[in-house]
Amino acid sequence: MVDVSAQSETVREAIARATVTMTPATLRAVRRGNAPKGDVFGVARAAGILAAKRTPDLIPLCHPLRITGVDVTFADDVRRGLLTIEARVRTVDKTGVEMEALTAASVAALTVYDMVKALEKGVTIARIQLMRKSGGKSGTWRRRT
Repeated sequence: MVDVSAQSETVREAIARATVTMTPATLRAVRRGNAPKGDVFGVARAAGILAAKRTPDLIPLCHPLRITGVDVTFADDVRRGLLTIEARVRTVDKTGVEMEALTAASVAALTVYDMVKALEKGVTIARIQLMRKSGGKSGTWRRRT
């Protein structure tokens, strides 16, 4: 584990995304709340938030952080059957929250799969990626789109 004791506590934020592709019919069922397991967005949001908080339990060398905020949001394109999940994690601490944001987006996507697999087994989770991070001595980084 990297020693961060000499680092300054700064406001840090990271945003990660995951995409989930399914048939338009499956995504329509998700939007209507008609998935067999219930409210896909609500359960996936809660799963992502909990995952961000448990990241050091899942990723061996991650530091436990004082997370001050986690938001998990969804955007969809029903015509293409595309669901985009965005996780934003914030802290005031000595190291960044990139892994927490990536974990939140990943677990939210896995939860979507779990909740719709009775409707469709061929759902694809892809493009789990860091979009932006800010804070710390390295400053702000943005993915070029």
